[in-house]
Order: sequence, then C-alpha cells, then structure tokens
Amino acid sequence: MNSVINYLSCAALWLGLAVKAPDLLRHRHDPYLRAICAVLGLAGLCFLLGAPPTVGAVNRLSGVSNLAAPLTYAAITGYCAASQILVVHWRGGPRVRSTARRWTLAYAAVVLGIGVTFALGDAPVERRTDLDTYYATTPFIAEMIVLYLVAHLTAVSVTTVSALRWARQVRGGLRAGLLLLGVGSLCGAGYSVVKLVAVGARWSGHDWSALGTTVSPAAAGLGALLVVVGVLVPLAASWVGEWRRAARAYVRLEPLERALDDLLVRRALRLPRPRFASPATLLMWRRTSIHNALGHLDAYGDRDLYDRTRADALAATGDPELAGARAWAAVITDALRHEAGPGRASPTAAGTVPPPAASPDPAMLARIADVLAGTVRVPGAPAVPSGRAPAGTV
Repeated sequence: MNSVINYLSCAALWLGLAVKAPDLLRHRHDPYLRAICAVLGLAGLCFLLGAPPTVGAVNRLSGVSNLAAPLTYAAITGYCAASQILVVHWRGGPRVRSTARRWTLAYAAVVLGIGVTFALGDAPVERRTDLDTYYATTPFIAEMIVLYLVAHLTAVSVTTVSALRWARQVRGGLRAGLLLLGVGSLCGAGYSVVKLVAVGARWSGHDWSALGTTVSPAAAGLGALLVVVGVLVPLAASWVGEWRRAARAYVRLEPLERALDDLLVRRALRLPRPRFASPATLLMWRRTSIHNALGHLDAYGDRDLYDRTRADALAATGDPELAGARAWAAVITDALRHEAGPGRASPTAAGTVPPPAASPDPAMLARIADVLAGTVRVPGAPAVPSGRAPAGTV
C-alpha cells in the first residue's frame, strides 16, 4: 500500500511539473520558476526512489547493494534546498541571489558528503525499508545517515520558521501558501526527528525501527503534500485573480460592443467567437472586434466634435480621462449615424475631419463603455454649427 501511495504522489507531483514545464521553457532564466519546478520534480523523485519496489530495482540494476539509499538521501537533500530557495525568492530582497547561492553550495556539499561516506562504508545486506536503523552503527554509513537527517532537519526548520513568520505579514493566496508550506515543513521536521530518535535508540541497544518504517514515512508524505499544495496555492490564486479581472473587463466592454453591433455585422468586421475560451481570450476577441469597428469609423470621425465635447466635459468635471471618454463616445455615436445614414456618404463628401490620432487604449475603451452604458453621467457638448450635425446625448 505504501508503494501505491508513493507512486500516486510521484505522478501527481510530476503532473504539476508537466503543467509548469512550458512556462519554464519560455522563461528559463526565471529563478523563481526554476525553484518551483525543482521543488515539484525533486519531491516526486523522493517518492519514486523511496518506494520499496524502486529501491529493489535500483539495487538490482546497479549491482550495488543499497545504492538506492544515497540516491534517495541526495534527492531529499536537493528537495530541502529547493524548498528553502523558493522561500528566499518568494520573499525577495537585495540579497536573494547570494542567499540562494549559499543554500545551493551548502547542500551540494551535503550531497557530496553522502556520496563519499557511502563509498567509504560497507552495506552488503540490502535493506529496503529500515536501512537507517539497520546500519546505524556501521562506520561511515552511520555518518551518512546522520548527515542527511541533520541537513534535512536544518532545512525544514529554517523553512518552517521563515514561512510562518512571513505569513503574518501578508494576506490572500500568498498567506495561505506560506501557512501550508510552514506546516508541511514542520511535518518534514517530524520525519527527521523520528528517524534520529530511532537511530539514537539503536545506538543505545534498543530496536525502535518501527518508528522509521511507519511514523516517519507518514510524516514525510503529509509534509510533502502540504508543501507542494502550499507552492501551488499562490499560483492558483494569481490565476484566479487574472481570470476574474479578465471576466469583469469583458463584461464591462459589452455596452460599447453592443453600440457597434450593427456595423460589425453589416461590414463583417467581427471575428468568429472562440468556443470554450478563457475569459482572457474572450476579452481579446471583444477588444479586437471593437478596434476593427473603430478602425472602419476613423474616416467618419469629427475632430471638432471631439474637441468641443472634451473641453465641455473637462470644464464640468475636471477629470481628463472622463472627458476623453465622453468625447470618444460622442464621436463614435456620431460616426455610426453618418456611416449608416441615408446614402452613406463618403467621408470626403461629408466634409469630415479626422478623429484624434491616438486610438483608445484598453482603459479608455472601458471608460467609453461606461459612458455608453449610462453608468457615468457628464454634460454633453454644446450645439455648435459645423459641417455635420452634433451627436445626441449618450
């Protein structure tokens, strides 16, 4: 049963890694993203190497008794270092790179020490589940065991304190992720403590190997699960936040697209609506349709109307952005009427003046939509004779 849990955990972690892999390929120099992928990959590797069938397969294929042990210990050590480096990058600050480099070098030395002590020691009898206690008194193998356990305990202790202390200073998804990361690291500390207790009992002539084969794996599994969920929660929270912002922006632009609907249909300016699309994709589709319509209306825009309406609204409200939105709404409404009017006179024949040179940006499009929806009320432009009739109230 433990092996099934190990393999399922490994599959779940590597599935998360596969999801993040495309981002890593696009932003391979992002240290934060590299740390996330390292945590996911090494956590899955720990579960894979720790499963008894994998232990047996590695030992058998290599021809070296218990070779799986130092490999597993090295993976655990790397996972600890990656978790701590992730916290360092999460927190930021002027010394992020130097701190991350120190952790990397320190745990690279631990991995080297694990390899050296295993090579110097002698562990001829294969032990798939209780190597720690079985070889607790064997020269060099005992040092290897203590080295990886102390290194693991140090890393998870620092991670626990850092994550929980920082969680008190932040809110939202980051706080939830830090709390999960801190509690998960605390469970990881339980793994090391229980193992060390079992090893210490072996030194004093007692057999407490059951602690290392039952309690510590459970603590390690729960800790790794909480840590990985803690890593993913801020990412998920950020994604949900972006999803909600895109959805709100999409809905907000609906009055503007509705005003342009006749033109979009009649001139076939609207692209096919994407099916099963995300809010961000739908927002891009709606903005593209609006810009297509506005591009077609450029030749019908009245610059004088824009200037008069903007000046009047600016005098009334003192808000340049709101005045610009009111002016654009008036110009768009006027241009739509002339473009679709009787005879549909050409712009030259109508004697028009080009609209403002700068097209509305996404923020301005949203404000224009608000004006058209009637959620923002500002005074209209005064009726001043020109070559065209002024736009009506929007």
